[in-house]
Amino acid sequence: MSQAKQFAICIRNGEYAGTLELRKVYEVLDDPSAAKRNYMRVIDESGEDYVYPRSWFVTVTVPEDIEQLLHELAVK
Repeated sequence: MSQAKQFAICIRNGEYAGTLELRKVYEVLDDPSAAKRNYMRVIDESGEDYVYPRSWFVTVTVPEDIEQLLHELAVK
């Protein structure tokens, strides 16, 4: 069984307005090292994953039936 995907809404983008859009849902990847430093690893607008401050996002729970759709949108 695969691990449930995690998602977060961007509420702040600082100097990264080109790679993070406010109010957009982003896929979050598990990164214990980043989490220890209060960061989260996010697939941003470049299609790559980078770490950003955790305070820039609000995590959300989505129903299983739309997880795959959000994942597909995150990697486009």
